[in-house]
Amino acid sequence: MITRFFLFILVLSSISISAQDKGTFSGAFETNANVFIRDSSINAINTPQYNRQIFGGEAWFNLNYSIQGFTIGARFDMFNNSNLRNPTGSFSGTGIGRWYIKKDIKNLEISAGYLYDQIGSGIIFRAFETRSLFIDNAIYGAKVKYNLSDNWNVMAFVGKQKNAFEVYTGNLKGARLEGFVNLGSEEKPVTLAPGLGFVNRTISDENMAGVADALRTYQNADRFSPNHNTYSTSVYNTLSFAGINLYTEVALKSKDIFYNPFAIKTEIVGASLGKLEQKAGSVLYGSLSYAKGKLGVTAEAKRTENFSFRIDPNQRLLRGLINYLTPLNRQNTYRLTARYSPAAQDISELAYGLDVRYKFNKNISANVNYSDITTLDGDRLFQELFTEVIYKYKRKWQLTTGIQFLTYNQEVYEMKSEVPLVKTITPYLDFLYRFTPYKALRTEFQYMETKQDFGSWMYGLAEFSMAPKWSFEISGMYNVKPKKANSKGVIEKTLYPTLGVVFFNDAQRYSLRYVKQVEGIVCSGGICRLEPAFSGFRFTMNTTF
Repeated sequence: MITRFFLFILVLSSISISAQDKGTFSGAFETNANVFIRDSSINAINTPQYNRQIFGGEAWFNLNYSIQGFTIGARFDMFNNSNLRNPTGSFSGTGIGRWYIKKDIKNLEISAGYLYDQIGSGIIFRAFETRSLFIDNAIYGAKVKYNLSDNWNVMAFVGKQKNAFEVYTGNLKGARLEGFVNLGSEEKPVTLAPGLGFVNRTISDENMAGVADALRTYQNADRFSPNHNTYSTSVYNTLSFAGINLYTEVALKSKDIFYNPFAIKTEIVGASLGKLEQKAGSVLYGSLSYAKGKLGVTAEAKRTENFSFRIDPNQRLLRGLINYLTPLNRQNTYRLTARYSPAAQDISELAYGLDVRYKFNKNISANVNYSDITTLDGDRLFQELFTEVIYKYKRKWQLTTGIQFLTYNQEVYEMKSEVPLVKTITPYLDFLYRFTPYKALRTEFQYMETKQDFGSWMYGLAEFSMAPKWSFEISGMYNVKPKKANSKGVIEKTLYPTLGVVFFNDAQRYSLRYVKQVEGIVCSGGICRLEPAFSGFRFTMNTTF
């Protein structure tokens, strides 16, 4: 039905093409393909792909068309023995993953279909897509946006949340008012960008039945009378003046049903059991940044209490997320410095972050980043001190080096009981040398010293690029002081190699890699999940047009 409707719209558009302008087509294609090679020495076993399927992959094809104020789009999604939805399982499915229609009529914009948007920083609502984590929280419904003036607009939406090729049964409604105010002069501008948002989530009777079934198993002291409706509101503003930007947001949520995985402490030290609770929630968030001349400073703070907000309270992990909580830790890119990354906590979190950058001259710059995250009761979750110095010698070579000190709570972030806090010290070095404007060699060296989890690591990488077409890489991650046994019960030093080649052709990019990868956390913007070890080949291809 949806496909026929979309084709009908395209036919109507094609009729108007012959009579007037031709409009504009744009699109993108992306695919991933994995060949799984069983390897018990690194615990790359016991999933459907390793046991029998051997192959798994995904593909997305976007197509957009604009003409006479209309924008029409569709996306074909394919999952074939994919481990994106569940890293230890297999998911297959094909279909229209998204379609939408948007029309601009003077000051009015109307949209229908699968829609993406957010309110403020996303604390009470964010419909977004993160393919690497199988997150596609589009709203299947309708949205209107009206420009009240050049500086003020109002938006409202209603619909259901996307769930792969289906939708969740609960309902969402929301509205947003945003503006821009200039209080200063041309010489000394002072601007405000205020906003106000509101979201209502209604639990379906089907999902409420699941809540009722769970409550029947609870003791009387833990039972409650569940609410079908939850209301959340957010007030936010950006103040800009003389190189200073201050963003503040306050979000409140009425009593809501959510699953608290740490609600019940057990007799086992460090272990907890979860249960459904119904409590009001709040988030306070602020970010202050200053940039002038050679100096740049950003300071952030966030307090989160009982702000798990899902379309269905029976869902777990990354399923059914309505909102998005901004992470305050640094988003690291090097293999070992990014190995232990924290997911933003929605039940209890008090987080601070400070980032200072300074450019001494055209050759030397430095960066110091500090983040500290605890529960509201003061229990340590995460702490990181990251330093970086960059030295550039003309256009010939560049050296990046620094050290990271980190503390990480595996009990909370990876739900592992009876494990100590992971404490690491990781020096790193990145050297880029340009032989010619088109040929360059980049090398990395990192060493992680830790007595917890898998133990200490060494990592090295060499990447040779021949612009604009080719890039070749070889890397290895070596468990030099192992602490954890493999599936055979043996503690031994293990090498995890990667060999890869990347080919570029205009807007096309192809990559093929042989990979052995240790079990670890995969994060994107503060949203994380634990992935098992991987052994095999990975092919990716993407293009835009």
